[in-house]
Amino acid sequence: MVSVSDSITAATILIVEDYAGARLMMRQALERRGFKVVEAVNGWEAIGVAARENPDLVLMDLHMPVLDGFEATCLMREHPQLKDVPIVAVSAYDSPDDLADAADAGMTDYVSKPVDLNRLYNLITRLLPVFST
Repeated sequence: MVSVSDSITAATILIVEDYAGARLMMRQALERRGFKVVEAVNGWEAIGVAARENPDLVLMDLHMPVLDGFEATCLMREHPQLKDVPIVAVSAYDSPDDLADAADAGMTDYVSKPVDLNRLYNLITRLLPVFST
């Protein structure tokens, strides 16, 4: 973890997104807020990064090549170190079925694309109050 100040340690956030522009936008916004950011481009890569980096929160795209966000979340929930990590679905698909499937997979919450950065930050501070500054 990265020290933000003498008394606060930055949370590590894993962004799982196949679109480079969306990853960059979220990375820059979160790093400006003092978070440490790690990335993965698909669900399969996300599982390895999460196991290695122990993120405090995951922002998970739902529809990606190789392994989608639903399956990646299910697999992450099987890892003892990841079973309680908040996983937030981030997707342009926000139908009732997608929301239900995300919850069934074990996702904690949902943010629609295009991402409203203020809403995203408010959600993160609600899910990770110990890291709020």
